[in-house]
Amino acid sequence: MNKADTFEFYRRLAETNPAPVTELEYGNHFQLLVAVVLSAQATDVGVNKATRTLFEIVKTPEQMVALGEEGLKAHIKTIGLFNSKAKNVIALSEALIERHGSEVPQDRDALTALPGVGRKTANVVLNAAFGAETFAVDTHIFRVGNRTGLAPGRTVIDVERALDKGTPGPFRVHGHHWLILHGRYICKARRPECWRCPVADLCRFKPKPDGPDAPIPKAAKKHRANKPAPARKKRAPAKTAAPVASG
Repeated sequence: MNKADTFEFYRRLAETNPAPVTELEYGNHFQLLVAVVLSAQATDVGVNKATRTLFEIVKTPEQMVALGEEGLKAHIKTIGLFNSKAKNVIALSEALIERHGSEVPQDRDALTALPGVGRKTANVVLNAAFGAETFAVDTHIFRVGNRTGLAPGRTVIDVERALDKGTPGPFRVHGHHWLILHGRYICKARRPECWRCPVADLCRFKPKPDGPDAPIPKAAKKHRANKPAPARKKRAPAKTAAPVASG
């Protein structure tokens, strides 16, 4: 997508939602970090249901540590992978107390050094909590970037770099939220709702379904599984035969 179309793409998304925010519910930076960690492979709706009562009693890392792993599991047992997530949340809470004075650090490297926090989680927190110009590429943004031609890439980091390079200045802070909401509610994986899409004429995806009852184009079926390429596994070094002693 060229620069003019990219600018217009964002301008229209901004026009429909001038001040987008994350759909996760939280009251402070610590709760935001916990909510984002819990949201991995889970829906924001499901996380919000689990954290509403949790966040009434836990507002600080100290309170989370006091609640303990088993106590936390009781609140988040409806969320996928809750056992490992509970372990990570308790560990990251301890790390925040020990390393950062109980404050969420405003630094990607410091965030990703916390248990259970990857690059995507760090980017979400930096953007939502501190207004940083970051692009947290999840499956929705990966799909939108590739399907529309806005930021094509084979891997998550490819798409993130393309967005970082190509997103115009006025749209850099909210770009992440516009794209994730667009992918979640309009540019859906199974049936993109192109007939009500504000950027359909700029999008490179063809053919476009022209109504809710229209057959799903083959191209849409192809893009259903538009997921990042798996990381390549490192090959183990080839074993060499031990030299045979002569004598």
